[in-house]
Amino acid sequence: MVETLARRPMPRSLYRQTAPPPPETAALAGDITAQVVIVGGGFTGLSAALHLAEAGVDTVVLEASQIGWGASGRNGGQVNPGLKWEPDELERTFGADLGGRMVRLGDQAPALVFDLIARHGIDCAPRRGGTLRAALSARVAADVRDFQRQWVGRGADVVIAERKEMACLTGTGDYLLGAHDRRGGQVNPLAYCRGLARAAQKAGARLFTGTPATRLARSAGGWELSTPTGLVRAERVILATNGYSDDLWPGLRRSVVPVYSSITATEPLPPDLAAPIMPNGVVLYEMSSSYAYYRLDDAGRFIMGGRSLLRPATAPEDFRALVDHATRLFPVLKAVEWTHRWNGQVAVTRDVLPHLHEPEPGLTIGLGYNGRGVAMATATGRMLARHATGGGREALDLPVTRIRPILGHAAWPLAVKARLKWDRLRETFDR
Repeated sequence: MVETLARRPMPRSLYRQTAPPPPETAALAGDITAQVVIVGGGFTGLSAALHLAEAGVDTVVLEASQIGWGASGRNGGQVNPGLKWEPDELERTFGADLGGRMVRLGDQAPALVFDLIARHGIDCAPRRGGTLRAALSARVAADVRDFQRQWVGRGADVVIAERKEMACLTGTGDYLLGAHDRRGGQVNPLAYCRGLARAAQKAGARLFTGTPATRLARSAGGWELSTPTGLVRAERVILATNGYSDDLWPGLRRSVVPVYSSITATEPLPPDLAAPIMPNGVVLYEMSSSYAYYRLDDAGRFIMGGRSLLRPATAPEDFRALVDHATRLFPVLKAVEWTHRWNGQVAVTRDVLPHLHEPEPGLTIGLGYNGRGVAMATATGRMLARHATGGGREALDLPVTRIRPILGHAAWPLAVKARLKWDRLRETFDR
């Protein structure tokens, strides 16, 4: 599988068309040594590489394909705060210390993204207009109010927007209410990922692309990581492969479900059409089974994402449901051309929390952002870097767990389809 990824081109997304070019990289040729070797050239791996290199650690990144080839370069570009569990549940389950640190991690993750962008001058169309968590049913509206209550109690800038205010913020009257979380925002994710790579290189990290890791084994004094064109010997290893994890380490691939998400985008909208849609630069995600999410980018393109066919998709008919949903919310979009469409895999965990693993000393793994990867993967990468520089487990603000392969993992498409049908049936009765 990894050799196949090395030969696959970057998906033909809007981001590929609009992002600045990637930094110059090449495949590994020969044998090298490093203090830390990272597998994966997405947000987690590049954030870890940047923070390690800035700390003076000799760091190597191996990417099977191209920088940002996976979810980091294909996602909706929303910089969302928090984890999928709410603060009260985190603190109740994990205790005041670890649970509190998990809450703070999610709270501060968007600020880290925007701070890195500013500090390194990353050209990625950043905008911090906030995130709208939108409710279509009374049951979900109650959950959104509870979400806002919990975060306000912890000092976060989150306010309830009732139906009329939601209509002003979004341009559609479909939502009962929403929570306007002013910590969030948006970026061009591929541009941000390439910017992290460029910053990591400038700090001294060595990045190799088209270089799949094929074997990981213990060696005297550390680890050996084999590739088709060379070998890296390192004291420590970080695996950051998320939704494209393979069998490099036993059980890891089967510990997450690689759910597909699809995105389609319009041509730049004429100013008169764009003006009433998301006029304050907010981004939105619906609390629904379709998990639709959308935003306007810096050029006025409407970008709509949501649940996908459980396979690679590029044909217009594969994205019809997303276009139909967008034009129902905003009928003016019927008059514009939908110019881009793509999809890809995000890693979903059984408990919908990010997973950290340390199966052996000197080997750490971070993955499973469940659709919150822009902010959470960036924060996790920094956390893994601190751990690798001697911080110990006290530097990790997520629980370290053993790798638990999902029973019946091969049947995950059937399980996902069944869950979606159940969620949609429940929503039908909620409205």
